[in-house]
Amino acid sequence: MFLGSLAAGDLATRARQGLEHDAAAWAVRKRELTGASSARWAGSITKATHDQWALSRRGQAAETSWLRGQITSLEARLARPLGAKANRRAGLARGYGSRAEWHAKSRRLHALRDRLTGVEADWVAGRVRVVRGGRRLAHLRHHLNQAGLSKEAWQERWRAARMFLTADGESGKRFGNETIRVTDTGQLTLKLPATLARLANAPHGRYLLDAPVVFTHRSREWLERITADRAVAYRIHHDAVRGRWYVTASWQRTPVPVLPLEAALARGVVGVDMNDDHLAAWRLDVHGNPVGEPRRFFYDLTSTAAHRDAQIRHALTRLLHHTRTTGAAAIAIEDLDFTDGTSREKHGRNKRFRRLIARFPTARLRARLVSMAAEQDIAVVAVDPAYTSRWGAQHWQKPLTGSTRKVSRHDAASIAIGRRALGHPIRRRTAPPPHDRSDRAGHRTAQAGPDTRRREGPRPRLPGPRTGCVPPGSGAKAGDQNTQHRSGRSAEQPQSWRQDSLPLSL
Repeated sequence: MFLGSLAAGDLATRARQGLEHDAAAWAVRKRELTGASSARWAGSITKATHDQWALSRRGQAAETSWLRGQITSLEARLARPLGAKANRRAGLARGYGSRAEWHAKSRRLHALRDRLTGVEADWVAGRVRVVRGGRRLAHLRHHLNQAGLSKEAWQERWRAARMFLTADGESGKRFGNETIRVTDTGQLTLKLPATLARLANAPHGRYLLDAPVVFTHRSREWLERITADRAVAYRIHHDAVRGRWYVTASWQRTPVPVLPLEAALARGVVGVDMNDDHLAAWRLDVHGNPVGEPRRFFYDLTSTAAHRDAQIRHALTRLLHHTRTTGAAAIAIEDLDFTDGTSREKHGRNKRFRRLIARFPTARLRARLVSMAAEQDIAVVAVDPAYTSRWGAQHWQKPLTGSTRKVSRHDAASIAIGRRALGHPIRRRTAPPPHDRSDRAGHRTAQAGPDTRRREGPRPRLPGPRTGCVPPGSGAKAGDQNTQHRSGRSAEQPQSWRQDSLPLSL
């Protein structure tokens, strides 16, 4: 709580300085905090203050961009007549359905413009608005009856949220951290600030905790770092709801080299379709054929943020284990972005659908998957999400559905995602022709790679007309057959040919 009070005062000082802050002002703040605590505690506090101010500035920039996008969308729809349909080719938005809706949207437009003016003024002045302890918890103070909390219980949560007990690591120091030291046996000692040095129960002004520290996640990696005296940062926080204290250890990882795409896809890929409540995955070989059975990894995103984050981690862990079991070295996902998915102007009045889109864990799942896959030496390939669900259901759902296996639309979409990552068209190869045909059976079921010689594809377009009756320049768009996912070639002749005139007499 003492360090939290110092952090609150330093944040207020930094907020008052605004854009005028520089390295000299940072040194002055750190010097003032060193007299009340220590040089290391002062460094941790000033660094946390700088990170909080920078985070607020990024939030202002994101809010400004969102407001401008909303204003542009409202202005475009307000300019259209009532009931007008959208025209994508002309770039025209649809009009509002009634006069009452138009009037309500015009009032919202003025409110958003006023809000944008205030945010832009704060940005120019370098003014940030930060609540230490969290704005949601501060707002909860005025609604204790609805939350079922007493004043004392809220105050305990508020004090716990405003505490500060974070120390950065130092390579070369004993066990990687001189301020908060955790030994290999789990013994934790703190370097007390100068004001609290009288409370020390260990030599050199340190305080020894009698409760041992145990790390269950990545404990071996943590032990290797502290044994080699490599930097490890610690954060101690109090959970007032459970009545427990937690220690969080963190360190900087070595950058993972990026594998070439050919090497990552050499053993096939696992296509993954992200949904509201599960991940649909299917293993594909290098030719784009589904192998084995589809897998689904469920999660629940209806509770708190911590619960949702834990559910995503558990689902991704099962997905990575399945990928390693199948022998694949890459995971293909859609490059989705629902940053503006909650907008009424984009998805209309369907509140249920907007909530569904807003609940999609696209950004968090993608960030978690990249970091967790790097630990397992698994590559992540992001593909274009256009028409993966529609084309997957069209070409793969019915052929793979049988009496003992039910293939959903999401399972078929995972195949489409995997094939797109491998460079194959989504369309499924047709069955071989009957034996009475000239090409015989068997060649159409094998998938050829994009760089395979004599692979079916468009013939080169030769200059000149195809026949004498076709004017020059015709048939310019007849070459690209692969973009239409056609399995055959166009019936062209390699050279221009004209029939000779018949003789007058035989």
